[in-house]
Amino acid sequence: MSTLVECVPNFSEGRDKAKVDAIVEAMKGDGVYLLDREMDSDHNRCVITLVGEREAIQEAAIRGVGKAAEVIDLTQHQGAHPRMGAADVVPFIPIDGVTLEDCVAMAKHVGAEIWKRYLVPVYLYEAAAATPERQNLENVRRGQFEGLRDEVKTNPERRPDFGDAALHPTAGATVVGARKALVAYNVFLNTADVAIAKKIAKAVRQSSGGFRFVKGAGFLVRGLAQVSMNLTDFEQTPVHRVFEVVKREAARYGVMPVSSEIVGLIPKKALEQAAEWFLQVENFDSSLILENRLTAVMSGKAAVGGLRAGVEPFIEQLAAPKATPGGGSAAAAAGAMAAGLAAMVASMSRGKKAYLQYEAQLSAAIGRLGALREELKAAVDGDAEAYDTVMKAYKQAKSDPREADGLIDAALKLATGIPLGVAEKTQEVAQIVQNLFAVTSPNMKSDLTTAQALARAAITGALANVEINLDGLKDAAYVSSMRTKIAALRERLGNAPLAITA
Repeated sequence: MSTLVECVPNFSEGRDKAKVDAIVEAMKGDGVYLLDREMDSDHNRCVITLVGEREAIQEAAIRGVGKAAEVIDLTQHQGAHPRMGAADVVPFIPIDGVTLEDCVAMAKHVGAEIWKRYLVPVYLYEAAAATPERQNLENVRRGQFEGLRDEVKTNPERRPDFGDAALHPTAGATVVGARKALVAYNVFLNTADVAIAKKIAKAVRQSSGGFRFVKGAGFLVRGLAQVSMNLTDFEQTPVHRVFEVVKREAARYGVMPVSSEIVGLIPKKALEQAAEWFLQVENFDSSLILENRLTAVMSGKAAVGGLRAGVEPFIEQLAAPKATPGGGSAAAAAGAMAAGLAAMVASMSRGKKAYLQYEAQLSAAIGRLGALREELKAAVDGDAEAYDTVMKAYKQAKSDPREADGLIDAALKLATGIPLGVAEKTQEVAQIVQNLFAVTSPNMKSDLTTAQALARAAITGALANVEINLDGLKDAAYVSSMRTKIAALRERLGNAPLAITA
């Protein structure tokens, strides 16, 4: 199962390209993809956007913090943006196949490793925060590097979550957390009076009575006053609404916005919201966008039909009056669905507080189920292709009777081996499902029961396909060996419970 996670580390270096290059290079690796990099000399800060698999992106973030600690000296650092660490903040954002709780577990693992490897103390924030006071990044970073460096030695409330009560002498401390997708949005005003930007920021940010999910400050950037904002939940407080209020507040001081900028990346939905707002399109829906509709159609998930559109073509192929796809392909598909359901249940329990003791077991299950699912999906086509090979062998045997037995036996062995493999792989899925009942949320028992039923159907159907092909084989030793395997699988199937009822 895919476990796609976004990581957007902010480093306290926005002027020396060579240092930023070195940090980015350190984070590169298999399963990690660089989406964006932003450098700002006024803020003296860079924002790197990465995406990758869960384990790979954890290691990338750890390496990036280590390299930042090596090349950035905060005692020599000056910039407009508040900071407390060379690697200042490292958030993990769930994208696909992971939950916010999964990202919390990742943040805790990464924080512990950063301290262990580099002796850089770590604070946890947002969803990963150990206390409500540390959910807000501004509270954690209060005093910045210089102030925290002194206070942490005497104030127990400022002690890091990982590490000693002292900052790294040159790298400070790093804040690691988990959060939803954030939009870093800045508005430039046609004035150099930063006091105006600060007043506007105060009016729009949540902490001083403005919008929920908005953090804001005023800076002088590139000779212009800038209202710098983070929108922590753009769906509840959208970008266009914030811009309109900034514009209105600016008018009170006789100024106006001249431009705005996105730092890092922005979710497509945020721009769709803005387009709907400013264009006043009637009955707007994201499916009206050409690229969205094209993507949906090409992926089999058009708005009309929903999930049904993804499975309907295969079901209709099964119903068509032709031999393939048939029972063997349907059995493989059922096995793959069982593996998919089980992986979903394991993924939604992994990382949650109640199941942290089962983290290793759940991770192993997710990894193995992913491999089995891919093999079973491949068998959907493989079974149909094997049947076609058998039909070709019978036709070829008519034109060359001397080779008939060999040709047909070879084709039938292929057609026998694929469904046997489906049965064996699905039996392994069924065992994993059985084990998951005890280590996952009881609220998802129905999903595991469904997975068990699908697995049972897959094994039963696959073995029936094995047996029907054995009837035409001449190789007695092979037939005997296969029947022994069938008997063993049927015995395990008969002994397995259909569901846990306790």
